[in-house]
Amino acid sequence: MNRESWLPTLKTDTPEEGYELAVKLARKAVGMTQPDEDVRKKLRVDYANNADSLTMASQVVALNFQTVAAANNYWTNN
Repeated sequence: MNRESWLPTLKTDTPEEGYELAVKLARKAVGMTQPDEDVRKKLRVDYANNADSLTMASQVVALNFQTVAAANNYWTNN
């Protein structure tokens, strides 16, 4: 089976694109962890109004951004 990758590279042209990729990685992880969209929609009500949950989501994106930034040599060569 030869299917196209949803993540062909961590390389981005700018830090802003890198941050958008970090968010995409976080969202993809949630979708893979809980593939049932109806369940995700039901759970969203709980975490959308919970400061701790939102902080944890931001931490996941920040960690992903660190990974993307490192893969892009912190955009120092751009």
